[in-house]
Amino acid sequence: MNPQRALILLLRFLGCVLLLAFGAMLLPESFMAAMHARLGMGDFPASPLVDYLTRSIAALYGFHGVLILLVSRDVARYGPIVTYLGVMSVVVGIMLIAIDLHAAMPWWWTTVEGPPLMVMGLAILLLSRASFPAQSSP
Repeated sequence: MNPQRALILLLRFLGCVLLLAFGAMLLPESFMAAMHARLGMGDFPASPLVDYLTRSIAALYGFHGVLILLVSRDVARYGPIVTYLGVMSVVVGIMLIAIDLHAAMPWWWTTVEGPPLMVMGLAILLLSRASFPAQSSP
């Protein structure tokens, strides 16, 4: 498989995973509370702010997935955006690790959130560079 095809598939995979967040936006609060307790995180803080933040973050993740899917349709044309997505995935992965540590999230949460996003970002950057070497140099 050539690097450009691998880049397209990686972006489409990431976009489809992020689209799942639209479903989370619609979850009943009772379901979120049950999952919160089942994950060993104690009582779910039921408040308008928590409800707003959980649903708006899910919406943002979903719209991010739509953007990635659109970009994956023409990676050559959207090369600078692909590079931005790769760089920002690494940066946001680092930020999520810091946020998770600050919020005292369970170790497994931190492990499956930030580091995979960083790896995804690095893979996007490497595949983009291999696909379009002329665009990678200044």
